[in-house]
Amino acid sequence: MIDTTSTMPAPSPAETHARENRGLLARAEKRALIWLAERCPRWVHSDHLSALGLLGMLGTGGAFATGGTYPAALPLVVVALAVNWFGDSLDGTLARVRKQQRPRYGYYVDHALDIAGTAFLFGGLAASGLMSTTLAVAVMAAYFAVMAEVFLATSSRGVFKMSFLGFGPTELRIVLSLGALALIRTTHVTIGGHGPFLLFDVGGVVGLAGLTFTFVASSVANGRALYRAEPLEWHRPVPRN
Repeated sequence: MIDTTSTMPAPSPAETHARENRGLLARAEKRALIWLAERCPRWVHSDHLSALGLLGMLGTGGAFATGGTYPAALPLVVVALAVNWFGDSLDGTLARVRKQQRPRYGYYVDHALDIAGTAFLFGGLAASGLMSTTLAVAVMAAYFAVMAEVFLATSSRGVFKMSFLGFGPTELRIVLSLGALALIRTTHVTIGGHGPFLLFDVGGVVGLAGLTFTFVASSVANGRALYRAEPLEWHRPVPRN
């Protein structure tokens, strides 16, 4: 008899990881997503929703880029982010409710689309004039660094953490929506008698600091946990005769 067990691939991190979302709205959001998934038409499946999520993020970047010249386009940022939330958040829930999970495919495609959508979002901000190009690129780089750290931690520790200090993707969408609506009133602010500064530059500096702290804190915590799980063994030298 031929033993085929050695040819079977080991479970991937995408198949074995646990999802952890401690965002401020996580519990209410989970209930809402399950409610929506149970009432979704049968012809709609997770791939449709993933594509819709990407279109929502493309629309967000486009609305920001247009809003720099035509402020009337800024409310579309809120609409586009709502579309992004619906597609990006519901696709996995729909698959789980219908027991149609494709762990490796879903994990890969979902995050590949997130990367593309995030790049388009910050590209739209940089092109709008509502945020300085250098700062937009810096915040995007910091966000990608946090994403990469999360993916590495998922692979090495088996836990996919979707939030930090109460903020996850949904909370960040709300903050971005409020910022877009604030831009309708004014694009500049003064701080302590200094300025004016671009409103989104001020928000960008805060965001950059938060992302940098998140990256460092999460990297240190995961590094320490992994070191404790795999401590370095010190061996005494073998005495010579």
